Amino acid sequence: MSGMKALQALGRLKVGAMNKTETAYDRLLKNRLHAGEIQWYRFEGVKLRLADNTFYTADFFVMNAEGLLEVHEVKGFWTDDARVKTKVAAAMYPFKFFGVQRGKRNAGWVVEEF
Repeated sequence: MSGMKALQALGRLKVGAMNKTETAYDRLLKNRLHAGEIQWYRFEGVKLRLADNTFYTADFFVMNAEGLLEVHEVKGFWTDDARVKTKVAAAMYPFKFFGVQRGKRNAGWVVEEF
C-alpha cells in the first residue's frame, strides 16, 4: 500500500462518525443554529451520485437563514481526489459548495467556495 493510501486508511472512521475537525465544526454549526444564522444541518445525511458506482457523501448539508441548501466539506487537509470529487459535485448539483479547514493554530476557519 502506498504511503498516502496507508495514511488515508489509518484515518478512516465508521460511517457516521466524526473526526476531530468535523466535531469542532459541528459545534460551530450548533452555535450558528441556536443563534438563528442557519435553519438546519445534517452530518453525512446526503449522498450524491456523480457517475455509475461513484458517489459523493457531503460532510455537512446546511440550510442557511434564507432557506437555501449548502454543502460544507470539512478537511484537515485536501487530497487531490477529494478536491476533484467536490468540484465535480459542485458542477453537477444546484447547491453552494464550501471547503472548510481549520485556520493556522486552530484560529477560526478558512472557507473557500467551489
